[in-house]
Amino acid sequence: STMEETDREAVATAVQRVAGMLQRPDQLDKVEQYRRREARKKASVEARLKVQSCQAVLRTLNLTGNEELRKNHLHITHREVAGFEYLKIISIKLFKNNSYSRSPADFLVLLLSFPEIVRETHDLIERGELLQAHRKLMDLECSRDNLMYEQYRMDSKNTHDMNLIHTYFGDMQKLSEELAKQLWMVVQRSLVTVRRDPTLLVSVVRIIEREEKIDRRMLDRKKQTGFIPPGRPKKWKEKMFNILERTVSTRIEGTQADTRESDKMWLVRHLEIIRKYVLDDLLVAKTLLDQCFPPHYDIFNRLLNMYHQALATRMQELAAEDLEANEIVSLLTWVLNTYTSAEMMGNSELSPEVDVNSLDALISQNVVDQLLSKYMSTLTSNIIGWLRKALETDKKDWIKETEPEADQDGYYQTTLPAIVFQMFEQNLQVAAQINEDLKTKVLVLCLQQMNSFLTRYKDEAQLYKEDHLKNRQYPQCYVQYMIAVINNCQTFKESIISLKRKYLKSDMEDTLSISHANMDATLDIIAKEGCSSLLDEVFMDLEPHLNELMTKKWLMGSNAVGTICVTVEDYFNDFAKIKKPYKKTMTLEAHRRVVVEYIRAIMLKRISFKNAEERKEGAERMIKEAEQFRFLFKKLAAGSGEDTEGLCDIIEAIAEVIKLTDPSLLYLEVSTLVSKYPDIRDDHIAALLTVRGDASRDMKQTIIETLDQGPSQPNPNYVPIFKEITVPTLTVPKLLK
Repeated sequence: STMEETDREAVATAVQRVAGMLQRPDQLDKVEQYRRREARKKASVEARLKVQSCQAVLRTLNLTGNEELRKNHLHITHREVAGFEYLKIISIKLFKNNSYSRSPADFLVLLLSFPEIVRETHDLIERGELLQAHRKLMDLECSRDNLMYEQYRMDSKNTHDMNLIHTYFGDMQKLSEELAKQLWMVVQRSLVTVRRDPTLLVSVVRIIEREEKIDRRMLDRKKQTGFIPPGRPKKWKEKMFNILERTVSTRIEGTQADTRESDKMWLVRHLEIIRKYVLDDLLVAKTLLDQCFPPHYDIFNRLLNMYHQALATRMQELAAEDLEANEIVSLLTWVLNTYTSAEMMGNSELSPEVDVNSLDALISQNVVDQLLSKYMSTLTSNIIGWLRKALETDKKDWIKETEPEADQDGYYQTTLPAIVFQMFEQNLQVAAQINEDLKTKVLVLCLQQMNSFLTRYKDEAQLYKEDHLKNRQYPQCYVQYMIAVINNCQTFKESIISLKRKYLKSDMEDTLSISHANMDATLDIIAKEGCSSLLDEVFMDLEPHLNELMTKKWLMGSNAVGTICVTVEDYFNDFAKIKKPYKKTMTLEAHRRVVVEYIRAIMLKRISFKNAEERKEGAERMIKEAEQFRFLFKKLAAGSGEDTEGLCDIIEAIAEVIKLTDPSLLYLEVSTLVSKYPDIRDDHIAALLTVRGDASRDMKQTIIETLDQGPSQPNPNYVPIFKEITVPTLTVPKLLK
């Protein structure tokens, strides 16, 4: 039969087509693709056939007036097309009322080709041809909406018929969603798309604009008629802004790559990435994105706002975390300074659109204050800990068997002042990044802590000395480290001054002057006690030699003073490593103490000269030894311009009293001595006359009583020396008998 032949021909043609498609092995991969394409073509042909058959039906309907016949024919069409209910609505209701403006044929064509148009639109969307897809979608929506509107006008209460129309056009809703999904993908990536394919972005914006227009039209009609189609208003512009906002938030949240556990610098890194991204994004938005949107979108300012809000949210989240001190600083520096700096919002390429002065704060002043107070309390305990540790470390050095290092001028020192002030400097520099006020607070904190630290330093130096006195062989470098401690005091003084000069505004000077004075006083005490403990060392070594002075052995010609001078000089080779102000004091003090010890030896009455010969010999020895001391201390004080001549003069003045050969002049000689050194007491004179060995008890009494009335004319520079010399009293009665 003809039908069978047609079938055979069709199969043969199909085989040829398939054979033509599958020439090469790699085309096998595309079988599925070919199958889909052929299915689409087939559906398209079928749709056209249906339309033709419908047109034939309609022609028949128009030719005949027989109602029954029409109904029967419509049943036939219903079997062919699943849209019978529509045809019923249109033909019977709308046509009757003459309310549908388009010809029924047009509408029927649309109705029957609807599945095909949906498929075509779907393909256009998949291929990314969004403008054409949208045009088709608009046509479909327009037809459906008009049909629904007519139905609404004719019979607004008939929801059943309304739902039928809605259901039949249900696929259109899916199409709209599919298209929207594509649009939002472009919007999400708009900052990338605008660089690679700006036309795509422009198309998306045009589609959104068209939808906005339709929304407005539909809303106007709703005002007049009360009717609005399903799914309106779509509000795609609003959705677009919401998606941009979400994208911006995600962009900022997604920059945190590390946690504190994995990277100590996590926050610095996180903030730096945010800075870079935001600046890059805004520059692109200003230079490229702006041109893809209509001016009334105000896209740059909207984006700027979104970034600002997202940053504020992120910074508040970070501020609420349990941050460490350095992290608080990183955060505040970024929020208060970096954000508005030229590296970010203050970038010249962003102006004049971005005005840093009109940007709101990222975190409230209240939160800033909380963070700062947390920072200060953490810093306080950190500084206390660091200072304690620094002192512990320094103390370990004090017992080493190697000398401390010297600075470039050869003065002994330890690293303590450098470590302490480096730590202060670092924290002040960090605070300065945030603001002036914090910097001052940190400086005050550093100096307060320094104050109590110096008290501990003083106590430790004292303990060091006490431990050494228990066993003088230990520590091996006691003298050198004590010198380093003394020198550190000078370094501390200088460092405090330079720290204040560098970080303190002059108008704040008064607030710190009291604590500064306290520190200076403590440092002077440490240095003074250090110096005196070093002199104690010297005099402990001198003790056996001092004990030889003014004894028979001494008179016979001992070398005690020679040994004393060599020992002092030897110690002072080390003391040369003491810094100027303290070294000068040391030399003076050593000189004074040698003279005091020498006079004390005289007052101990260990010898009483037997005759004029011995007195002469003793006195000359004293004068010679005074000269040795004078020579030694002149050498030690070289260059310091100190006049210490006067001290050795006292020994010479005493020698003159002993040397005197004419006892009748004794009173005169003694009164000259007393007028020069008014702190000489009666017991000193008694002891001196005892050593002389030729004055009777009555004579002593007379001289002492007569002296009390004499005038005194001391040298204005004289520092009392006798008052610290005690005379042993127990032996006095024996000698006076």
